[in-house]
Amino acid sequence: MRSFGRILLWALLTVAVLFAGTVAWNWEMVRRVFLGGVKIYETAPETIPAEIVRPSILVFSKTNGFRHEDAIPAADDALKKMARRANWHIYITENGGAFTPRNLSRFDAVVFNNVTGDVLTLEQKQAFRAFVEKGGGYVGIHAAGDNSHSWRWFVENLIGTRFIGHPMNPQLQNATVKLEGNHPATIGVPRKWNRVDEWYSFDTSPRSNGFHVVATLDERSYSPRGWLGHDLAMGTDHPVAWWRCVGEGRIFYTALGHTAASYAEAENLSLLHGAIGWAMNSSAPECSGSRAVQAPLHPS
Repeated sequence: MRSFGRILLWALLTVAVLFAGTVAWNWEMVRRVFLGGVKIYETAPETIPAEIVRPSILVFSKTNGFRHEDAIPAADDALKKMARRANWHIYITENGGAFTPRNLSRFDAVVFNNVTGDVLTLEQKQAFRAFVEKGGGYVGIHAAGDNSHSWRWFVENLIGTRFIGHPMNPQLQNATVKLEGNHPATIGVPRKWNRVDEWYSFDTSPRSNGFHVVATLDERSYSPRGWLGHDLAMGTDHPVAWWRCVGEGRIFYTALGHTAASYAEAENLSLLHGAIGWAMNSSAPECSGSRAVQAPLHPS
């Protein structure tokens, strides 16, 4: 019995050492995912090059939460090519100091490329909110809609729902995306297409919060099960892309885009191109005058 006890003790010590070593080796990810994220903020205004003139987009990919190491550079590269073809100027940064009233006035839209965590100071948040409400565009990609964002105004007005998880067995699955309605983002995109991605589920459909859905997921085409088989099904209404207006601003969010391969996919690129082009267009009829869908605006 003493021999068995020593063996058990050594086994437990070995497991503890291995666990501690794993945590230490992956400390940055542990902080970002399990300990509330890192708290890194830039306070000095960033200087935007003089050659950046409108029409232009600001692409922001800062991460104080989980970082999509493969998807972020792939999306940046795809957006550069897209901007070149569309004759848009593009500025890509991870510096929150870009968010000043003067800097933002030089852009037609801001794209959050898999941004995670609390990434802006109070002053930067105020500048960004004013930019949107006064007519600026916003496009959020994939992790911009995860549950790491603590800014209430951002979550309620630019995303409109809460992320609750994604499949884990397997994490990436082939599923069917279905388009509905008519929106500039859907021009040239098949009304139904199959693709592989990490599929987000949300606590409610953003329709209930005044957003207009342009793409849903057919849950019969994949298995919406999370950790330990947790049921992530949303039923027949499982949105993955939607839009609305906030004040005079144009808002579009797409949950697609976890993998680098997403940004070489013709259908997804067409969806992004249409969404960004629409968000940049201050004369977009959907957000003009009395036809604007007004969001509830919270001070926090």
